[in-house]
Amino acid sequence: MTADLQKGRMGPRVCLLGLLALFVAGKCSYNPEPDQQRTLPPGWVSLGRADPEEELSLTFALRQQNLDRLSKLVQAVSDPGSPLYGKYLTLEDVAELVRPSPLTLHTVQKWLLAAGARNCQSVTTQDFLTCWLSVRQAELLLSGAEFHRYVGGPAETHAVRSPRPYQLPKALVSHVDFVGGLHRFPPTSTLRQRSEPQVPGTVGLHLGVTPSVIRERYNLTAQDVGSGTTNNSQACAQFLEQYFHESDLAEFMHLFGGNFAHQVSVARVVGQQRRGRAGIEASLDVEYLMSAGANISTWVYSNPGRHESQEPFLQWLLLLSNESALPYVHTVSYGDDEDSLSSAYIQRVNTEFMKAAARGLTLLFASGDSGAGCWSVSGRHQFRPSFPASSPYVTTVGGTSFQNPFRVTNEIVDYISGGGFSNVFPQPSYQEEAVAWYLSSSPHLPPSSYFNASGRAYPDVAALSDGYWVVSNHVPIPWVSGTSASTPVFGGILSLINEHRLLRGHPALGFLNPRLYQQRGTGLFDVTHGCHASCLNEEVEGQGFCSGPGWDPVTGWGTPNFPALLKTLIDP
Repeated sequence: MTADLQKGRMGPRVCLLGLLALFVAGKCSYNPEPDQQRTLPPGWVSLGRADPEEELSLTFALRQQNLDRLSKLVQAVSDPGSPLYGKYLTLEDVAELVRPSPLTLHTVQKWLLAAGARNCQSVTTQDFLTCWLSVRQAELLLSGAEFHRYVGGPAETHAVRSPRPYQLPKALVSHVDFVGGLHRFPPTSTLRQRSEPQVPGTVGLHLGVTPSVIRERYNLTAQDVGSGTTNNSQACAQFLEQYFHESDLAEFMHLFGGNFAHQVSVARVVGQQRRGRAGIEASLDVEYLMSAGANISTWVYSNPGRHESQEPFLQWLLLLSNESALPYVHTVSYGDDEDSLSSAYIQRVNTEFMKAAARGLTLLFASGDSGAGCWSVSGRHQFRPSFPASSPYVTTVGGTSFQNPFRVTNEIVDYISGGGFSNVFPQPSYQEEAVAWYLSSSPHLPPSSYFNASGRAYPDVAALSDGYWVVSNHVPIPWVSGTSASTPVFGGILSLINEHRLLRGHPALGFLNPRLYQQRGTGLFDVTHGCHASCLNEEVEGQGFCSGPGWDPVTGWGTPNFPALLKTLIDP
């Protein structure tokens, strides 16, 4: 396996210089063996071999059943034209469908028991098993693994990982998809502030994006808030070594939430919340999810205090497979290069998203802050797609800027907005027509050798990603930018639509993409100007894809116009 999703590079950023460095330096490297990471991520150093008696927590992803049936069910419950639309499965229904075979369960349990594994815990769907072993036992169990202790990241985080690949016994290969807790390092944020643009005078101008600016641009009135009478809820998931402060949220709402009803505390924190300094990205997620999706019960999945061998993203997936009642909308500002992930890992995570879609959950992922991306394959440059943004079972959110950065005007492309075409997942049928139109009509297509035109194309939608105000550690911080901001904003707006649907007795929106593409962007502001960044070479000169009428791989179908989007989505 690789250091899957180790970089967490969806954090907001400062300026073009950082992006230039990204493409000129490390992002154009080529990893010839994507299955299991051999090199350390930047900023991490080895402290030597781990103590043989040190305890490890490893997660075993057991082979599932009936995935074709699951895929067809997802299509049926998500397609407005299907008689099963909105008839979502329960967690127990999903478990009955995908539960590993008795042979798989018996074979894996017998293997782990013989190795001395203890305190093994499963999930409702029985397709994950997390066990404790000593380093010595783990190295005997997984041939080739060699555990070292590492330290790195801005918080000097400690982790125990294996720099060497492992092999499963031949008898287990058909029963285990992958083992988590060996290779993927904790993510680090690329969060930065962008320098404030200089403009003479301030009369009639705004000085950065706040909830009132969001609500003005997307036509949300003071009445467009949660009613408090439904079981509606929303969530953001955080995998960085940071957390938010309730006092920051209260201060943020005091400063910026005066003209709409809102909540000033999170309903539930899943995970640990330590004392100490808050993180800007954690603060950003919570503050804008709760101000866009105002007055709606909000959960936060938080991962500080994890054990040194745990992987936060994987822990979140396990929680989704073990909770019967979950929020309807989940926003996640997280991802990594598609090519850095093992095939087994990426396909299995995609299946977990299918399971969520079957249950009627809306998963929103940030599209990334690297434009089209760039890397070198056999000496030739190509664009570099991001995952989970490229999964066909999530709704991916790109980024925009105001045409005039100090006025609430039309939106244009934010040059960092991630987007492109997957090299792993084929294009889903729901988007074939929209993508074909873009590829046949865009006057600014990059060379065809740079992207896989038959792959899953993303993003699906967008929102403002430039120049946000955030309160962190009691300090208002301006000009925070990235798709980490646009994703919770779009998620909060979908939560408001769910509120209206629930009040009418309708099911929640669930997996949105099939309906979104059928309605061809109705209810969204089309973003038609601007291009995002890519490889800095003579052939493309730093330009990736460009936006245009209808769907495009920079801003998707566009940004939300709440009244129109509500009208489009309120009824089945």
